[in-house]
Amino acid sequence: MSTATLNRIDVEYEQPDEATPGAVCSTKHAWARVPPEPSQAERAALKDKIRRLLKEKNAVMVSHYYVHPDLQDLAEETGGLVSDSLEMARFGRDHAAQTLVVSGVRFMGETAKILSPEKTVLMPDLDATCSLDLGCPIDEFSAFCDQHPDRTVVVYANTSAAVKARADWLVTSSCALEIVSALKAAGQKILWAPDRHLGAYIQRETGADMLFWNGACIVHDEFKALELELLKKQHPHAKVLVHPESPADVVALADAVGSTSAILKAARELDATEFIVATDNGMMHKLRTLNPGKTFYEAPTAGNSATCKSCAHCPWMAMNGLADVARVLETGANAVHVDPALIPHARQPIDRMLAFTAALKNGHPTAALVPHLGAA
Repeated sequence: MSTATLNRIDVEYEQPDEATPGAVCSTKHAWARVPPEPSQAERAALKDKIRRLLKEKNAVMVSHYYVHPDLQDLAEETGGLVSDSLEMARFGRDHAAQTLVVSGVRFMGETAKILSPEKTVLMPDLDATCSLDLGCPIDEFSAFCDQHPDRTVVVYANTSAAVKARADWLVTSSCALEIVSALKAAGQKILWAPDRHLGAYIQRETGADMLFWNGACIVHDEFKALELELLKKQHPHAKVLVHPESPADVVALADAVGSTSAILKAARELDATEFIVATDNGMMHKLRTLNPGKTFYEAPTAGNSATCKSCAHCPWMAMNGLADVARVLETGANAVHVDPALIPHARQPIDRMLAFTAALKNGHPTAALVPHLGAA
């Protein structure tokens, strides 16, 4: 048993109430465990061990922006990648390595396995999950979809393999606006899941007819507009960068709104040396590394006397640690398994998204990729 199991914390997250549309069960608590921070000597020894094991096992490491800086740095130092969930999975699919080590949360490992079913996908901790995934269980979500058969089902990447398999389209925060705009232009009405804040942002921007599942990210849901306005007064020259999973009144205060990659781009390109950032504070490492002459402040999740569930850092992302990366590489433990019968169905909405974004990137027309309502 990993020593990380000793550091268990309870996590409250939001699920739809039973009285609301798209309701699910009333369970609103989960748990996480945070590995103990290694000493400098332990850290160096673990990094050396991981480097050796990656070579021995024909493995590559991919890490999300929100995990510990050690895991981000080590992924890049060893020829891996630090990025968002879809880029992590796509990189793993295209890499020659037979084994992928995914530092992130479970849906990311599942997505990597869906795109690379022939490869071994390992995770430091298979219990690392996501409030959006937890709040969208497949049985209840499938029933909700069945109640609205006239709608195109669009789900966010932060969902289980089973939910992806129930969807028509998958989106990330970096391509959701373009895909929903195309669906609207094709006359399609949308059933959106699971993040209501991101869905509402897209609806405001596109004017699409959207019905929302009632989910939220426990990190982004906690950012507070009132406290953000006070912080802006303290730093009047700072630009505000906001992830669209945040509440609408926080998004309204932003100088730039977008995905993790869009936030990185804005920090690089905007004419400012100070920034207030409303996303998981794991992003601060990459922002500061890439912009050494600039200052970054965390957007407030609450007032001085208030409490919060996450304090701007996902408790499940924090479950990833060097010791467990070394352990799974050495033993093959924590392999991600996705029901083979689900994989073709879960891959279809991902492939649709990848084809759409590839066409967009290359300047090719996308209309043929989004059939008009009533078309065969």
